[in-house]
Amino acid sequence: MNVLYTAEALSTGAGRDGKVVTSDGSFELGLAVPAEMGGSGLGTNPEQLFAAGYAACFHSALHAVARGRKLKLEDSAVGGRVQIGPNGEGGYQLAVLLEVVLPGVDRATAESLTEAAHQVCPYSNATRGNIDVAITITED
Repeated sequence: MNVLYTAEALSTGAGRDGKVVTSDGSFELGLAVPAEMGGSGLGTNPEQLFAAGYAACFHSALHAVARGRKLKLEDSAVGGRVQIGPNGEGGYQLAVLLEVVLPGVDRATAESLTEAAHQVCPYSNATRGNIDVAITITED
């Protein structure tokens, strides 16, 4: 792979009950186990970070595909949800739900852009075949 960029972060403390900081110091965040998983819920968690990263990356992929087709997306949005649950083998698994909003874009074009973005997005490529990813196109 021809590496274009490398992100680096360090987790300290107790993982989900610790903190993360990037090597350039631009991002530092305290973490907490979600209340639904027996924690305090008084901080963000890895699933929220993954949901934010996937949503932003997929949104960028949508814009890149649209630019390639000479289309301009206005007021678009991508919502990300990451679910975690037991995998039945003593560990855990993730599932992702992405919600795409493309105002002013007809349904067929929205579907075509979304399908192409799913092929381009690095998060989609990393997760393909590993976790369930469901993508829906909605009006709001």
